Amino acid sequence: MISNSDFRALCRQHSLAATHQRRVIYETVMSLHGHPSPELIYEGVRKKIPTISLATVYKNVRTFLDSGMLREVSFHHGSLRVEPNEHEHHHLVCVRCKQITDLDAESFGPVRVKERLPRGFQMTRITIDVLGVCAACAAKEISRPSSKQGSKLSSKRSSFQIKRR
Repeated sequence: MISNSDFRALCRQHSLAATHQRRVIYETVMSLHGHPSPELIYEGVRKKIPTISLATVYKNVRTFLDSGMLREVSFHHGSLRVEPNEHEHHHLVCVRCKQITDLDAESFGPVRVKERLPRGFQMTRITIDVLGVCAACAAKEISRPSSKQGSKLSSKRSSFQIKRR
């Protein structure tokens, strides 16, 4: 939990007014695991401020993003997600459930753009999203194959067993 004085200093650094609602929203973001959506943040904030609206949470999250207090994740993966991790890193993104997992920047070598950027484009950061299927979704797929997949799997197993004999 961030102290009142630290939160006020952080807001001042980002040219924002330090309100009670903003502090609760910020603390909630920082306390949640992973990359929370505004809806998940809202659920946590309502425990401390039951009368707060989802629109107020969205507006403040957007204010935090616009000011640089927080970063946005998943620009192209669906719903808005907030990035509480301030350290340089990349992401593993499950294409099924949209789960986002941090991946240490040292997992990759130096990331550079080899070609010239379009005139006037100002790069602010480089992020890498590794797309795939998380272990939980892969396990669901294996345990519950569709009838079409199931028949393919069983015919593959049968042909494998036949070839083996």
